[in-house]
Amino acid sequence: MFKIASSPHSHSGKLTARIMLWVILAMLPALFMQIHYFGFGVLIQVTLAISFALLLEFIVTLLRKKSKLFYVSDFSVTLTALILAMAIPPYAPYWIILIGIFCAVILGKHVYGGLGQNLFNPAMVGYVVLLISFPVQMTNWMPPVSLLQEPPTIIDAYSLIFTQVSSDGFSLHQLAASIDGITSATPLDTVKTGLKSHQSLTEINQSPLFTQSIFAGLGWFQVNLAFLLGGLFLIWKKIIHWHIPVALLATVFIFSSCAWIFGHNMPSPLWQLFSGATMFCAFFIATDPVTASITHKGKLIFGVLVGLLLCLIRFYGGYPDGVAFAILLANICVPLIDQYTRPRVSGHFNRK
Repeated sequence: MFKIASSPHSHSGKLTARIMLWVILAMLPALFMQIHYFGFGVLIQVTLAISFALLLEFIVTLLRKKSKLFYVSDFSVTLTALILAMAIPPYAPYWIILIGIFCAVILGKHVYGGLGQNLFNPAMVGYVVLLISFPVQMTNWMPPVSLLQEPPTIIDAYSLIFTQVSSDGFSLHQLAASIDGITSATPLDTVKTGLKSHQSLTEINQSPLFTQSIFAGLGWFQVNLAFLLGGLFLIWKKIIHWHIPVALLATVFIFSSCAWIFGHNMPSPLWQLFSGATMFCAFFIATDPVTASITHKGKLIFGVLVGLLLCLIRFYGGYPDGVAFAILLANICVPLIDQYTRPRVSGHFNRK
């Protein structure tokens, strides 16, 4: 009897758990950079997300009468929780991450039958539900802690997440009130809002967010660089293939270059590549082995599609980034992409 298993499949002898662990390891530099620039709230959100995700995984496998140790020990739900926790604002209320993890694990994964059966990236399912349902909380980003007069301690971070005030009784808005015009905003938010208000890039760049990087906002360039280095490590270890990241980044670079050259008052291509979640998407989200295309040509098409959708949402959509929407829309197209890019079997001829 042959054992039938669902994707992700690998011909390199690597177990699913080992692949997930390598991806988690490659994300650690970006995680440390986020903690360095945005404080201990990132660490608390990650701890909450992973703990709740493991609990949900245990309960679902118990109800489905599956092997609890087998499903929990493949680390797939841990990776999903880590991706979602690093994508939300570090000081969002605790119930935000709990709702997001519930939607990711239950609606994005187990409602389809578990790992390998899901049609959409689970972390992005949870993120989109949160972004549509709670737009205020999901856009309430703390400025880099180096810009604050009194950076929040780990006790302050815990208090802000669970009570929305610091241990001294200050809200998130009050802590960032000393920084003009950038509270509750990322560089992408600031640029998009400024351009809609007919400000020039020079005027927008007067914000403290843009004083220490020529590529993107303060902190965001360093975080994206960490994701880039982690992604290159995964390619070197042959955990992921180069097709999707290269196709996605090349598409973003080409279209943002056209917008920069022919458009009016648009940020540079390098700014687009090293801002928001571009590198995070290219190496750690779009390369999901279950929901991305499985053929080499299909991976290239999938990467181009994600990059194109990402640019369209950034330039013309209502959201400043749009990574999650681009991924989910591209996931819908994967069966069709695989259908028309699968290799022809030797000796097989299509009958018309």
